[in-house]
Amino acid sequence: LIPGVNSKKKQMCFEWGPGEMLVCETSFNKKEKSETVPGCPFIYIIRKDIDVYSQILRKLFNESHGIFVGLQRIEEELTGKSRKAQLVRVSKNYRSVIRACMEEMHQAAIAAKDPASGRQFSSQVSILSAMELIWNLCEILFIEVAPAGPLLLHLLDWVRLHVCEVDSLLADVLGSENPSKHESFWNLVTILVLQGRLDEARQMLSKEADVSPSSAGMCRILGDLMRTMPVLSPGNTQTLTELELKWQHWHEECERHLQDGTFASSPHLESLCKIMLGDEAALLEQKELLNNWYHFLVTRLLYSHPTVKPIDLHFYAQSSLDLFLGGESSPEPLDNILMAAFEFDIHQVIKECSIALSNWWFVAHLTDLLDHCKLLQSHNLYFGSNMREFLLLEYASGLFAHHSLWQLGVDYFDYCPELGRVSLELHIERIPLSTEQKAVKVLRICEQRQMTEQVRSICKILAMKAVRNNRLGSALSWSIRAKDAAFATLVSDRFLRDYCERGCFSDLDLIDNLGPAMMLSDRLTFLGKYREFHRFYGEKRFFDAASLLLSLMTSQIAPRCFWVTLLTDALPLLEQKQVIFTTEQTYELMRCLEDLASGRPARGEPGAQRLQEDIENTKLEMLRLALARNLARAIVKEGSLEGS
Repeated sequence: LIPGVNSKKKQMCFEWGPGEMLVCETSFNKKEKSETVPGCPFIYIIRKDIDVYSQILRKLFNESHGIFVGLQRIEEELTGKSRKAQLVRVSKNYRSVIRACMEEMHQAAIAAKDPASGRQFSSQVSILSAMELIWNLCEILFIEVAPAGPLLLHLLDWVRLHVCEVDSLLADVLGSENPSKHESFWNLVTILVLQGRLDEARQMLSKEADVSPSSAGMCRILGDLMRTMPVLSPGNTQTLTELELKWQHWHEECERHLQDGTFASSPHLESLCKIMLGDEAALLEQKELLNNWYHFLVTRLLYSHPTVKPIDLHFYAQSSLDLFLGGESSPEPLDNILMAAFEFDIHQVIKECSIALSNWWFVAHLTDLLDHCKLLQSHNLYFGSNMREFLLLEYASGLFAHHSLWQLGVDYFDYCPELGRVSLELHIERIPLSTEQKAVKVLRICEQRQMTEQVRSICKILAMKAVRNNRLGSALSWSIRAKDAAFATLVSDRFLRDYCERGCFSDLDLIDNLGPAMMLSDRLTFLGKYREFHRFYGEKRFFDAASLLLSLMTSQIAPRCFWVTLLTDALPLLEQKQVIFTTEQTYELMRCLEDLASGRPARGEPGAQRLQEDIENTKLEMLRLALARNLARAIVKEGSLEGS
């Protein structure tokens, strides 16, 4: 729906751009005569990727760019165990960037002045939290590749990290005068048990035992059960078989206490014991405290299948999802993504994330990391590149829609071996060169990558802008850099025209230091040499100046329209006391003068043009006279030298 447009009566037209679409109303109506009443006067810009315009998300893009480039550069050095450790570290770096961004977004939501902004920021916090949740799970399953035993420890950490309300609740209860009488005391103890934080749960039970002698014995027994629960700690050397045996004995002891009615007089303690036995009904009673099905899954595994193997995870995940939802609601997109991860279906994870998330940042970086883990080697797309490259190209294209983030996109294109270069060439041509500083940045990027066509194109654009602003020096500099002979000729002509009008050159530093660049075009060569003639004349090197002037005329390098100026420049040299031009040189100048005179149109034009012709004729007569005088002097001088 476009605001202000009645789509039943009016038709829309649209135009695609690289990252945007223009939409406007048309007057065309095929059913009846078009209404003369104006409809919607606006042209709407529909952006493909609005996240690049978020100030906070820009930090996510900037920070992750450095991690991405670092990963590509260290790839060659990675082998064996050090490779896996390095990839896990890279993954954690990405997650820390997401969390920092999420924290900043949360602060922005709190500080928001209006409710709409607050809701928008809160929505972004939820999205970032989901991204970090998915990434963390993928890190455990695909990058860490944790085996049975350590797998559960990682999953516990995963749940604890993402169900963090318990910490504020713990602080609230412990901060009260009588913690065991706090209204949320038993909820807190239950959550601690559900998260496997049994040491903290024991400490809370000891507070209950201190103030309630009747339940002190029960608290002590349950506390002992918590203390003796076998857990595979990271530094422990016991085997999975030993752990399973110990766990089985411990589980039987818990079962015996429950059967004997040890906790019968305390429903809270009895419920905790049932949870520790992995009783599904008892766990489902705590739905509100568990919050979600994957928390339920990890708690269920902790107390029923602590040595679960990665290959069996998806069975427990699916049954936990079904039990937790109970047919009352259907899975959300996040649930489908996590389920795909538990099924070790990487491609489905990436596909679901691409559909659910509003930009390509997440899937591009996760896919790149998984590709470095050699997990996507078999999956090539049917339209030209592999999945990693396709997603990186999409992400980089989105960055190019932004006025400054496009610089990050360049590196992403660089690391796409198949289609990266051609995509960069197409996108870089569309960057608006709003300032010369920005143009120089773009140019440097193109030159570093030997993108000669783009360099030439950018230089031409800048040269044209400079000519329009009458900055001839800058225009000449850009046309030389573009190696554009035609444009260099045009700018050189403008320099010469300016010289004819004003009698002096602008941008002398540039013209004096053309060097080999003056060979780009005949006109540019002439401009450089003509300026050199003036320099010789200013330094009173008259013989050098005369030779150069004559060579400019006889070599046909000078434009014919400029011959009068050149011959006029010869006048001061012809009038010098010392004879500068030899007889041979004087004859050459005379021939040029007569060629010029014979090539001029017949007289007869009226007005100002007639006056101009009279001035030109006077100049020619003066030149003839000066040349004749010089010829006489040169003959006398050369005859005297021969006689002596």
